[in-house]
Order: sequence, then C-alpha cells, then structure tokens
Amino acid sequence: MDQIAAPASAKAKPEESAARQDSTIAIAAFVALAAALVVLFPFPPILDYANHYARLWLLSGGIGEQPFPQIYAVDWNRTFTNVGMDLLAVWLGPLIGADALARALLFLAIVLPPLGAICLHRALFGGRHYWQIAMLSLGWCATMIGGFINFQIGLGMALVFACVDLRLQGKNPALAFAWRLAAALALTVMHIFALGFYMAIVCGLEFSWRIDIVRSKAGLLRLAGRLALALGACVLPPLSLYLHTAALPNAAGNGLGLVWNDSIVLIVQNLLSAIMTYVPVVDVVLVLPLIFICTRAARVGDIRIHAGLAVAACGLLLLSCISPRHALGTGWISWRFPIMAALVAMAMVCPFANLTRRQALLLALIVNLTVFGRTGWIGWNWWLAQKDVAAVESVLKKIPAGAAVLPLEHKAGKESGLAHSSRIFVWGLATYRHLPALALPFSHAFVPTLFTAKGKQPLSVLPPWSEIAAPESSLVSIGVLSCPALMQEFKADPSYLYLSDWRRRFDFVLVANADVTDDYVGNVMPAGLTLIEDAGFAKLYAIDKTMPEESPPIPAGCAAASIALGS
Repeated sequence: MDQIAAPASAKAKPEESAARQDSTIAIAAFVALAAALVVLFPFPPILDYANHYARLWLLSGGIGEQPFPQIYAVDWNRTFTNVGMDLLAVWLGPLIGADALARALLFLAIVLPPLGAICLHRALFGGRHYWQIAMLSLGWCATMIGGFINFQIGLGMALVFACVDLRLQGKNPALAFAWRLAAALALTVMHIFALGFYMAIVCGLEFSWRIDIVRSKAGLLRLAGRLALALGACVLPPLSLYLHTAALPNAAGNGLGLVWNDSIVLIVQNLLSAIMTYVPVVDVVLVLPLIFICTRAARVGDIRIHAGLAVAACGLLLLSCISPRHALGTGWISWRFPIMAALVAMAMVCPFANLTRRQALLLALIVNLTVFGRTGWIGWNWWLAQKDVAAVESVLKKIPAGAAVLPLEHKAGKESGLAHSSRIFVWGLATYRHLPALALPFSHAFVPTLFTAKGKQPLSVLPPWSEIAAPESSLVSIGVLSCPALMQEFKADPSYLYLSDWRRRFDFVLVANADVTDDYVGNVMPAGLTLIEDAGFAKLYAIDKTMPEESPPIPAGCAAASIALGS
C-alpha cells in the first residue's frame, strides 16, 4: 500500500511514469454482474421491492383483472412526485410485462447512481481513472437495499443531468435556464429528493474549482446571481405541479409526525447508511480500503479536489445530521442524504492520478477487490433469500382469487448469524416484510399493506376495502392475535386499524419467518385457524369466520411483547 501512497517521482524510470489508467473493463463487468443478479434472483431481499412489484403489476394491466376493478382505482391527482416507475408501468408495462419492467427498474436503481458519479468525474477530471471503479461500491447502500427505486434512479439522473449542466456553464444563459427547467421537471416526477440532489450539485459546480471566489465581493455577487437563476429554474416545476395536486403525503393524518436522530448513536448510524446493507461489520470492512486510499493520497499531495462540490458534499452531510428521520408520513428522510454526500464526495476527488505502472496495478487490484467483494457479498445474501421467496410462492398457490390475506410474522429480534443474514437489514428491519404483497399478482388476492398512500402513489383503494387498507404499515408479530394488550397498542395507531375484527375481515393469515420461534408468543396461534400449507419460512392458515369472538388463553410472552412495543 505504501507504493500507492508515493507519487511518481523524478527518480522513476521513464517507461514507468504516468501509467495509463482505464476503468472501462471493470465498470462493464460490474454492470454485467448487477444485471446477472437481477435476472437470477427475481425477488431479492430488498425491503420494498415486492410491494413495488405488485403495484407495477396492477398498473401494467393487472388492475383490469378480477377482482381488482372493485378494489383499486388510479388517480394521478393524488401526487406530483415519486411516480416515475408508476408512469413507466402505465406506458411500458402492457408492452414488456410487469416482471421485465420491475427487473429493469431494479437494475437501473443499482447501477445509475455510481455510473452517474463516474460520468461527472470524467467530465471534471478527464480520463478513465481507477478511482472511478471505486465509485461502483456505492451501488450498494441502505436506500438501495431499502428498495427506494424511484429515489435511486433519480440520484443517477441528477448526476447525469449535472454533466450536461457543466457543459452549458458560461454559455447561453437562456439555454441553461431552459435545460434546468426540463431537468427539474423530470427529476420532480421521478423523486423530489433527486431534484434537491441536482440543485446541490449545480450549486457546487457554479461555485467552481477554487474557494478564492469568496474573497472577492464582485465574484460573490456574480456567484449569488448565478445561483439564484439556477435555483429559480429548478423550483418552478415542482411548485407548478404541487399547485395542481391534492395534498402532501401524510397518510396517518397526524400532522408533521417528526422523528429526529436525537443521539450520537443514531447520527452515526444515519451517516453509515451510505454503505450499509445486511451486516454492518462486513460493509465497514469492505469500504475501509477506499477510505485509506483517499487519506494516503491527501497526505502525499497526489489528489485533486473540486472545491465547489466539496462545499456541496459538506452541506449534504450537514443535512443528514440535522434533518428528521421521519416526517409527513415518510420514513428514512435523513438516511437519503449520506448517499448523496458520498456520491458527490467520490466524484469531486481524483486521488493518485500520477502513478507508475506497478503502483497503478496495485491501486486497480485494491479497488476491484473492494467493489467486487461487496457485490459478491450482496449476491450471497440474494441467493440465501431465494428459499424464503420459494416458500412464500408455495403458500400463495393455496389462496383463491378474491380472498383477503392478513400478513403477519414471527418476530425474532435475537436472530443472528450468516445463515439468516439476508432476512434482517441493518437496524433490525425485515427484508421480507413485503413479500406477502405478491399475493396480488400471484393469487389475485387482497393484501392490506400495498403502497397506496395519498401524496406518494397514484393507486387508491376503493370502499369497502379501504377500511382495511394500510399503505404505511408493515408486518407485526403473530402475538397480536393472542395478546389483547398488544392488539390494543397497535389499534391505537391509524396504520394498524386493519387488525380490528380480523376474523370477520380476512380469510387467511400468512405468517412469514415462520421457521423461527416468535420472541413473544413462541408458535402459539389462536383457536379457529386451520393450517393450510407449511412451507417452512411461510405458513398459511384459514380463518374460521363462524367462530365467535372470545378471549383466548394469553401466552406467557404477551407481557414482554407489550413492554417491548411500548419501549
């Protein structure tokens, strides 16, 4: 590694100095590998992907199949942003099918952000530096594993649009203004946070390479004018669209609903979301070499930095620390800024541009091992999850069309180890939590947790089904059926009202993560449930609707479940 740290010196032999760096082969290999993963694993352990898949299937034409015309409707006035994939489902879904479209969008969500950063790096520094390979590691981050497809694609679009913006700087102001209007409109439709990311990059590019502009009053005034013009062009499209939209997102109807990262631990976790996937220790170990490369390059002075983008990256980093974690019925708000800051940070620097051939080969080896090591780790977890997906598909075959399915899970907070690493995302989030939504395309059955939130998705639920729809809900423990106190806790939350009178409202109970013991009630199920299919990870029970409501025997773990929920 010390050989990488040392810049090429006058003592180096002529044939060894300024070795040519070419990242093209590695980039192509990463794109091909990402495509292979998407093709091989139709439902990878990505939190929201199965839910998006079900909605895309409906918008691609499934909404016209029975019984869905009586359950769902499409209303484009419900939202003005975060609808990029929904529009593509309406336009392209009938032509290529929902499955092909969903996989293509997932592929773009993986590769577009790092490819956009590479494009911007090449526009700034020229050449095909090995450092560009390192940017591919950011294809795997918390928002990607979270399944934020529109957001991820929007990040890549913003970076590519910024490359065009860079070419237009200093040229026709009217052309630049028109371009920014068009770019802002496209990014607003895809995801509003992608527009904010584009605005941050544009401001950084306008700031230029050096910070000495702040030492001149005239230079500052010119900069302020350019920034005002750029931001004005970017604000007009979302403002115009918002004025024609019914409401902002807030499905729960509880005001701003602000939740903050109010401790050092939460802030650190938030910052690490730029690299986190399934097991934090593995992710940190696999990115440490990239950090070491930059720090060593800075120490020996073989590094170039775009000052304007450095300011933008610092601003995004600050936002990630002070922004709320949840607001307006929307989660993971603060987790979106660290990946933005990381993408800009990697695009704004060019470490070790002047290396001997031997040093360049060592640098290439390190970044390739890091990037493809991370990709291999992701592939391992995706492969691991396929038996769980197969179990869900097996039980879905037993569900008749038109049925209402209540999705639950075995809560296993103590579950750990590589054997189940694909099931639990960082911070204890279950990657399988939306697999029951596949009951829509596979069984033509109703599941309450499909994404249909006002202000976020154009899909709405018609009455009387809307009474048990929960567009912002997730899986809860099977203990909710046996523990009266736990049921009361959940029923107090508008997102879980569908649990009320569940015997009458639902036909089946689908339990995920069923091959491990629930932490609170073990394997206890209330009376009146008949096991239809046991596929290991997934179990399906039929509900006896004729059974009268009565107080079931309360399992010993119910008290602990209520305490855990309250904490």
